[in-house]
Amino acid sequence: MQERPPEYETIRQIQTVLVLHFIEGRKQSEIAEQLNLSTSKVNRLITQGRKLGMLKIEVESPFQRLVDLESALVGGGGLSSAMVTPTMEASEKATLQQVGQAAASHLAETLRDGDVIAITGGKAVNAVVESLETDRKWDVTVVPMTGGVQGKYFTDVNHLATRLAERLGGKTLLLHAPLFAESRAQRDMLMGVSSIREVLDLARRANVALVGVGSVQPAESSYYDLHPVPEADRKMLVGTGVVGEFLAHLIRENGAVANFALNSRLVALSPHELSQCQRVIGIAAGASKVLPITAALNGGYLNSLIVDEATAEAVLKQREGKEHVA
Repeated sequence: MQERPPEYETIRQIQTVLVLHFIEGRKQSEIAEQLNLSTSKVNRLITQGRKLGMLKIEVESPFQRLVDLESALVGGGGLSSAMVTPTMEASEKATLQQVGQAAASHLAETLRDGDVIAITGGKAVNAVVESLETDRKWDVTVVPMTGGVQGKYFTDVNHLATRLAERLGGKTLLLHAPLFAESRAQRDMLMGVSSIREVLDLARRANVALVGVGSVQPAESSYYDLHPVPEADRKMLVGTGVVGEFLAHLIRENGAVANFALNSRLVALSPHELSQCQRVIGIAAGASKVLPITAALNGGYLNSLIVDEATAEAVLKQREGKEHVA
């Protein structure tokens, strides 16, 4: 037997309750007192109104454009989540700080006791660490994914791992090795040292990986802080199709690791090894990061991305353009 639709008076009562609760913001107990109903009756009327399709809720945000960009980045494939912050037109530094704050909030909201957090060095990860605030201590372990760089204290991976662990109340294991070995043989020897191997093995299985995405095109790129090269060599790298660096590995537009001697001397995880991590979060901001981010996405190295609005738009245009060409 088909259920009869509610009587007119019942519909009127449901409408009144819905308006008082959702439009005027009254508590269910206040509505019950005003209409001389029980609180449970008010709750049932609200539930009934939902089932009848009488309630439609819309959420409008002044930052809807950012939400749309996040959806577009995820919809482009490869990413399970994205966060887009406003771009500070007057200051790239302020923009990066804002991206760092968003990444820090995301980390704090998704962290769990027992997590292993693997990180790279660099300005982006430094922005995350400096913005991080928590109201409790976390039983986490922070580990580097690369060797360190002498003389780059505030962006050095070991320094940042220590600072991040301090801010979270966790512990850290440091990687006592240079980022660049003097030769491939020395690199292989260092990677075989038990203390270094232990840290990298832990990094491979990390629950969360925080990764900066680097550029090689501007002369002032952070990559050249890691490994200074003459201008002619820099132009040679760009001319041969290298568009960025990921875990200090020079990568091409399709995400492939470039066949350069520098890459063979790195004491670091390779980009492909991040596939074993549960969440790999890329953090970047600025026009110079558009091609490197696109390459990292093409390589399938990231499952989460946190960027600013202008960078997100440019990445989407870059990927859309390549799709049309293809």
